[in-house]
Amino acid sequence: MLEGSFLSHLVELRARMIRAISVLMIGFLPCAFFARELYTILAQPLLEKLPQGGQMIATDVATPFFVPMKVAMMMAFVITLPYTLYQIWAFVAPGLYSHEKRMALPLVIGSSLLFFLGMAFAYFAALPVVFEFITYFAPEGVAVMTDISKYLSFVLSMFMAFGFTFEVPVFVIILVRTGVITIDKLKEIRPYVIVGAFVVAAIFTPPDVISQFMLAGPLCLLYELGIVVASIMIGKESQKNASSTSPDTGVRKDSPDKSD
Repeated sequence: MLEGSFLSHLVELRARMIRAISVLMIGFLPCAFFARELYTILAQPLLEKLPQGGQMIATDVATPFFVPMKVAMMMAFVITLPYTLYQIWAFVAPGLYSHEKRMALPLVIGSSLLFFLGMAFAYFAALPVVFEFITYFAPEGVAVMTDISKYLSFVLSMFMAFGFTFEVPVFVIILVRTGVITIDKLKEIRPYVIVGAFVVAAIFTPPDVISQFMLAGPLCLLYELGIVVASIMIGKESQKNASSTSPDTGVRKDSPDKSD
């Protein structure tokens, strides 16, 4: 019986993975058609900071083909991510309790939106500052001509750093709701979090103060946002529990009467 149930879950998981990958490949086809334009958009923060006539280079033979295709696949993944998340949710939801479902779905949606918001912040705010700093300090007579493959790796690392930074409120809420840590403890360790934020920023950003502040600042603010949201959620839960309990006897209103 247990083995049959396990196999049925594996079959369902495989079916949902096939659906998600199929939709991803369907989304990849139009993105591949515009792969060159997509890479140009991705490279715009650097191209705008290069001197007049500045350009990027490709040092490997196949790089001009594979790098835009990678960008097209990334775009297809972003476009089809809601469907992928739906497949994941449809697979795990039957095994969750009702209160876990109420908590899980908003967290999944919220974490996805925050991750995309972090990537957008990196693209529109952080990367222009970083490339302004790099090109400004280039010595006289040195042409800044970055390889397109290395540029893609650098941008992806920045996207990951800012994307996961913007996930901080979700992590804080999960830690509080699961009882791993309390609100008071989060407030107590605030100075250590601030120091840690600047250490993380120093590791994942170029060695300029502005870009480090642009990563550490949101991290600290989002940590505070997580504390506020978690406090509100805990307060609402406490009020709900209090309203469902009789103020005089301490017996829950929905509890059966045991006086007989």
